[in-house]
Amino acid sequence: MNNLLKGKKGIIFGALNDKSIAWQVALKCHEQGAEFVLTNAPIAMRMGEINNLSAACGNAQIIPCDVSKNEDMENLIDKSMEILGGKIDFILHSVGMSMNIRKGNVYTNLDYKFMHDTLDISAMSFHRLLATCYKKDAINDWGSVVALTYIAAQRIFPDYSEMADAKSLLESISRSFGYQYGKHKKVRINTISQSPTKTTAGSGVKGFGDFFDYAEALSPLGNANAEQCAEYCVAMFSDFTRMVTMQNLFHDGGFSFTGFSPDVFNVGKDAE
Repeated sequence: MNNLLKGKKGIIFGALNDKSIAWQVALKCHEQGAEFVLTNAPIAMRMGEINNLSAACGNAQIIPCDVSKNEDMENLIDKSMEILGGKIDFILHSVGMSMNIRKGNVYTNLDYKFMHDTLDISAMSFHRLLATCYKKDAINDWGSVVALTYIAAQRIFPDYSEMADAKSLLESISRSFGYQYGKHKKVRINTISQSPTKTTAGSGVKGFGDFFDYAEALSPLGNANAEQCAEYCVAMFSDFTRMVTMQNLFHDGGFSFTGFSPDVFNVGKDAE
Protein backbone atom coordinates (compact mmCIF):
# COMPACT_ATOMS: atom_id res chain seq x y z
CA MET A 1 0.00 0.00 0.00
CA ASN A 2 1.76 3.15 -1.23
CA ASN A 3 -1.05 5.70 -1.48
CA LEU A 4 -2.20 6.05 2.12
CA LEU A 5 -1.61 9.82 2.00
CA LYS A 6 -2.27 10.45 -1.68
CA GLY A 7 -3.55 13.98 -2.21
CA LYS A 8 -2.72 15.07 1.35
CA LYS A 9 -0.57 18.10 2.09
CA GLY A 10 1.42 18.80 5.21
CA ILE A 11 4.19 20.43 7.21
CA ILE A 12 7.00 18.48 8.86
CA PHE A 13 8.99 20.14 11.64
CA GLY A 14 12.35 19.09 12.98
CA ALA A 15 14.27 17.02 10.43
CA LEU A 16 17.97 17.48 11.21
CA ASN A 17 19.65 14.40 9.73
CA ASP A 18 18.80 10.83 8.80
CA LYS A 19 18.73 9.83 12.49
CA SER A 20 15.81 12.20 13.11
CA ILE A 21 12.33 10.78 13.50
CA ALA A 22 11.07 13.75 11.46
CA TRP A 23 13.45 12.79 8.65
CA GLN A 24 12.03 9.29 8.55
CA VAL A 25 8.47 10.68 8.72
CA ALA A 26 9.19 12.81 5.66
CA LEU A 27 10.49 9.81 3.71
CA LYS A 28 7.47 7.70 4.66
CA CYS A 29 4.99 10.48 3.86
CA HIS A 30 6.61 10.95 0.45
CA GLU A 31 6.48 7.20 -0.12
CA GLN A 32 2.77 7.24 0.70
CA GLY A 33 1.97 9.97 -1.82
CA ALA A 34 1.89 13.09 0.36
CA GLU A 35 3.13 16.54 -0.60
CA PHE A 36 4.66 18.69 2.14
CA VAL A 37 7.03 21.43 3.16
CA LEU A 38 9.94 20.97 5.56
CA THR A 39 10.83 23.39 8.33
CA ASN A 40 13.36 23.81 11.09
CA ALA A 41 15.08 26.56 13.04
CA PRO A 42 17.58 28.53 10.91
CA ILE A 43 20.53 27.38 13.07
CA ALA A 44 19.42 23.73 12.86
CA MET A 45 19.11 24.03 9.09
CA ARG A 46 22.71 25.22 8.89
CA MET A 47 23.86 22.31 11.06
CA GLY A 48 21.78 19.63 9.35
CA GLU A 49 21.43 18.03 5.97
CA ILE A 50 17.87 19.04 5.19
CA ASN A 51 18.64 19.81 1.52
CA ASN A 52 19.40 16.12 1.01
CA LEU A 53 16.03 15.22 2.50
CA SER A 54 14.30 17.72 0.25
CA ALA A 55 15.89 16.12 -2.80
CA ALA A 56 14.77 12.66 -1.65
CA CYS A 57 11.19 13.93 -1.25
CA GLY A 58 10.52 15.34 -4.69
CA ASN A 59 12.32 18.63 -3.98
CA ALA A 60 10.05 19.51 -1.06
CA GLN A 61 10.41 23.19 -0.28
CA ILE A 62 12.13 24.27 2.94
CA ILE A 63 10.90 27.17 5.06
CA PRO A 64 13.00 28.35 8.04
CA CYS A 65 11.01 28.97 11.23
CA ASP A 66 12.04 30.04 14.72
CA VAL A 67 9.13 28.45 16.60
CA SER A 68 9.48 30.95 19.47
CA LYS A 69 8.51 33.86 17.19
CA ASN A 70 4.90 34.56 16.24
CA GLU A 71 5.90 36.23 12.98
CA ASP A 72 7.97 33.23 11.90
CA MET A 73 5.08 30.87 12.59
CA GLU A 74 2.65 33.06 10.67
CA ASN A 75 5.07 33.25 7.75
CA LEU A 76 5.47 29.46 7.78
CA ILE A 77 1.73 28.82 7.63
CA ASP A 78 1.11 31.47 4.96
CA LYS A 79 3.95 30.27 2.74
CA SER A 80 3.04 26.61 3.23
CA MET A 81 -0.51 27.21 2.01
CA GLU A 82 0.84 29.22 -0.90
CA ILE A 83 3.31 26.50 -1.89
CA LEU A 84 0.90 23.63 -1.39
CA GLY A 85 -2.00 25.40 -3.04
CA GLY A 86 -4.45 25.42 -0.18
CA LYS A 87 -5.16 24.15 3.30
CA ILE A 88 -3.04 21.61 5.14
CA ASP A 89 -4.06 18.03 6.02
CA PHE A 90 -1.32 17.01 8.47
CA ILE A 91 1.46 18.45 10.63
CA LEU A 92 4.30 16.80 12.55
CA HIS A 93 5.66 18.79 15.51
CA SER A 94 9.05 17.29 16.33
CA VAL A 95 10.69 20.12 18.26
CA GLY A 96 12.65 20.08 21.51
CA MET A 97 15.61 21.86 23.06
CA SER A 98 17.09 22.24 26.56
CA MET A 99 20.12 24.41 27.20
CA ASN A 100 20.09 23.27 30.85
CA ILE A 101 20.67 19.69 29.73
CA ARG A 102 23.32 20.80 27.25
CA LYS A 103 25.10 22.78 29.98
CA GLY A 104 24.81 19.96 32.53
CA ASN A 105 22.59 21.91 34.94
CA VAL A 106 20.85 19.48 37.30
CA TYR A 107 17.09 19.73 37.85
CA THR A 108 17.48 21.18 41.36
CA ASN A 109 19.67 24.01 40.05
CA LEU A 110 18.24 25.17 36.73
CA ASP A 111 18.97 28.39 34.91
CA TYR A 112 15.45 29.84 34.66
CA LYS A 113 16.12 31.79 31.48
CA PHE A 114 17.17 28.50 29.90
CA MET A 115 14.10 26.80 31.37
CA HIS A 116 11.82 29.46 29.92
CA ASP A 117 13.41 28.88 26.52
CA THR A 118 12.97 25.12 26.91
CA LEU A 119 9.27 25.45 27.66
CA ASP A 120 8.80 28.00 24.87
CA ILE A 121 10.57 26.02 22.15
CA SER A 122 9.58 22.50 23.20
CA ALA A 123 5.95 23.03 24.25
CA MET A 124 4.55 26.55 23.88
CA SER A 125 5.58 26.39 20.23
CA PHE A 126 2.93 23.71 19.80
CA HIS A 127 0.25 26.08 21.07
CA ARG A 128 1.68 28.84 18.86
CA LEU A 129 1.50 26.52 15.85
CA LEU A 130 -2.06 25.39 16.56
CA ALA A 131 -3.30 28.88 17.38
CA THR A 132 -1.80 30.26 14.17
CA CYS A 133 -3.42 27.51 12.10
CA TYR A 134 -6.73 28.01 13.92
CA LYS A 135 -6.80 31.77 13.30
CA LYS A 136 -5.90 31.33 9.64
CA ASP A 137 -8.23 28.36 9.17
CA ALA A 138 -5.20 26.60 7.70
CA ILE A 139 -6.08 22.95 8.38
CA ASN A 140 -8.71 21.02 6.45
CA ASP A 141 -11.60 19.39 8.31
CA TRP A 142 -10.51 15.98 9.62
CA GLY A 143 -6.88 17.03 9.42
CA SER A 144 -4.34 15.48 11.80
CA VAL A 145 -1.64 17.07 13.96
CA VAL A 146 0.91 14.93 15.82
CA ALA A 147 3.57 16.02 18.32
CA LEU A 148 6.34 13.76 19.56
CA THR A 149 6.66 13.31 23.32
CA TYR A 150 8.19 10.95 25.89
CA ILE A 151 7.02 8.96 28.92
CA ALA A 152 9.07 11.23 31.20
CA ALA A 153 5.92 13.38 31.19
CA GLN A 154 4.35 10.69 33.41
CA ARG A 155 7.31 9.03 35.13
CA ILE A 156 10.56 10.29 36.60
CA PHE A 157 13.73 9.91 34.56
CA PRO A 158 16.10 12.17 36.51
CA ASP A 159 18.53 12.96 33.71
CA TYR A 160 15.68 14.04 31.41
CA SER A 161 15.44 17.07 33.70
CA GLU A 162 13.23 20.00 32.63
CA MET A 163 12.34 18.35 29.32
CA ALA A 164 9.93 16.22 31.35
CA ASP A 165 8.09 19.40 32.35
CA ALA A 166 8.07 20.55 28.73
CA LYS A 167 6.62 17.25 27.54
CA SER A 168 3.93 17.41 30.23
CA LEU A 169 2.92 20.85 28.98
CA LEU A 170 3.04 19.64 25.37
CA GLU A 171 0.64 16.80 26.13
CA SER A 172 -1.72 19.11 28.01
CA ILE A 173 -1.81 21.51 25.05
CA SER A 174 -2.64 18.57 22.78
CA ARG A 175 -5.69 17.74 24.88
CA SER A 176 -6.85 21.33 25.42
CA PHE A 177 -6.46 22.40 21.80
CA GLY A 178 -7.66 19.00 20.64
CA TYR A 179 -11.04 19.69 22.20
CA GLN A 180 -11.32 23.18 20.66
CA TYR A 181 -10.13 22.16 17.21
CA GLY A 182 -12.23 19.01 17.25
CA LYS A 183 -15.43 20.85 18.14
CA HIS A 184 -14.96 23.62 15.62
CA LYS A 185 -13.10 22.07 12.68
CA LYS A 186 -12.99 18.28 13.25
CA VAL A 187 -9.19 18.54 13.36
CA ARG A 188 -7.60 15.83 15.51
CA ILE A 189 -4.57 16.45 17.70
CA ASN A 190 -2.49 13.73 19.38
CA THR A 191 0.91 13.07 20.87
CA ILE A 192 3.05 9.99 20.26
CA SER A 193 5.19 8.87 23.18
CA GLN A 194 8.10 7.13 21.50
CA SER A 195 10.71 4.67 22.80
CA PRO A 196 14.17 6.07 23.53
CA THR A 197 15.49 6.57 20.02
CA LYS A 198 19.07 7.05 18.83
CA THR A 199 18.57 10.54 17.43
CA THR A 200 21.09 13.37 17.72
CA ALA A 201 18.99 15.01 20.46
CA GLY A 202 18.16 11.81 22.34
CA SER A 203 21.75 10.60 22.40
CA GLY A 204 22.76 13.88 24.05
CA VAL A 205 20.90 13.05 27.28
CA LYS A 206 23.20 11.79 30.06
CA GLY A 207 23.11 8.00 30.43
CA PHE A 208 21.14 7.54 27.21
CA GLY A 209 23.00 4.39 26.14
CA ASP A 210 22.38 2.58 29.43
CA PHE A 211 18.72 3.56 29.46
CA PHE A 212 18.25 2.53 25.83
CA ASP A 213 19.50 -0.96 26.76
CA TYR A 214 17.25 -1.06 29.84
CA ALA A 215 14.17 -0.09 27.83
CA GLU A 216 15.03 -2.66 25.18
CA ALA A 217 15.22 -5.37 27.85
CA LEU A 218 12.02 -4.33 29.65
CA SER A 219 9.81 -3.87 26.59
CA PRO A 220 8.27 -7.15 25.37
CA LEU A 221 8.60 -6.02 21.75
CA GLY A 222 11.85 -4.12 22.28
CA ASN A 223 12.38 -0.44 21.46
CA ALA A 224 10.57 1.08 18.50
CA ASN A 225 13.01 2.73 16.10
CA ALA A 226 12.67 5.98 14.14
CA GLU A 227 11.43 4.31 10.96
CA GLN A 228 8.72 2.43 12.88
CA CYS A 229 7.66 5.67 14.56
CA ALA A 230 7.42 7.25 11.11
CA GLU A 231 5.07 4.48 10.01
CA TYR A 232 2.88 5.13 13.05
CA CYS A 233 2.83 8.85 12.22
CA VAL A 234 1.69 8.03 8.68
CA ALA A 235 -1.15 5.95 10.14
CA MET A 236 -2.12 8.91 12.35
CA PHE A 237 -2.11 11.26 9.35
CA SER A 238 -4.28 8.89 7.32
CA ASP A 239 -8.06 8.71 7.22
CA PHE A 240 -7.92 5.35 9.02
CA THR A 241 -7.48 7.17 12.37
CA ARG A 242 -9.95 9.99 11.85
CA MET A 243 -11.77 9.37 15.15
CA VAL A 244 -8.62 9.42 17.31
CA THR A 245 -7.95 12.72 19.06
CA MET A 246 -6.67 14.19 22.35
CA GLN A 247 -4.71 11.00 23.00
CA ASN A 248 -1.18 10.37 24.22
CA LEU A 249 -0.30 7.25 22.23
CA PHE A 250 2.52 5.07 23.52
CA HIS A 251 4.69 3.70 20.73
CA ASP A 252 7.27 1.95 22.86
CA GLY A 253 7.09 -1.81 22.40
CA GLY A 254 5.03 -2.18 25.58
CA PHE A 255 7.51 -0.41 27.88
CA SER A 256 4.85 1.91 29.34
CA PHE A 257 2.78 -0.95 30.75
CA THR A 258 5.50 -3.42 31.73
CA GLY A 259 6.35 -3.50 35.41
CA PHE A 260 9.08 -6.12 35.35
CA SER A 261 11.05 -8.36 33.02
CA PRO A 262 13.80 -10.80 34.08
CA ASP A 263 15.73 -9.73 30.96
CA VAL A 264 16.56 -6.49 32.77
CA PHE A 265 18.91 -8.44 35.07
CA ASN A 266 21.06 -9.32 32.06
CA VAL A 267 21.64 -5.69 31.06
CA GLY A 268 25.26 -4.82 31.62
CA LYS A 269 26.35 -8.36 32.56
CA ASP A 270 28.33 -8.74 29.35
CA ALA A 271 30.32 -5.65 30.27
CA GLU A 272 31.30 -7.00 33.71
